[in-house]
Amino acid sequence: MTTSPDTFADPARPAAFVNGEPYPLDGPVPVTDLVARLVPEVVVDGVPRGVAVAVDDAVVPRGAWDRTEIRPGMRVEVVTAVQGG
Repeated sequence: MTTSPDTFADPARPAAFVNGEPYPLDGPVPVTDLVARLVPEVVVDGVPRGVAVAVDDAVVPRGAWDRTEIRPGMRVEVVTAVQGG
């Protein structure tokens, strides 16, 4: 998975934890936007494909991504499907 260049920790900036790493936030971010920033290669026609997201250990249904906001202190896991064998 790719990470945004702004994912480096800045102790003065509030952060969520995405896949175990600090992810600085300037304000609340909808799950849809976070996924588009982290894994733009899986977004097809504006819709992420093959991605699952959990926030604070609860899976977020895709239909709730637009209204689920990531805020400082939250723990987020973004998982992408991988083909192969």
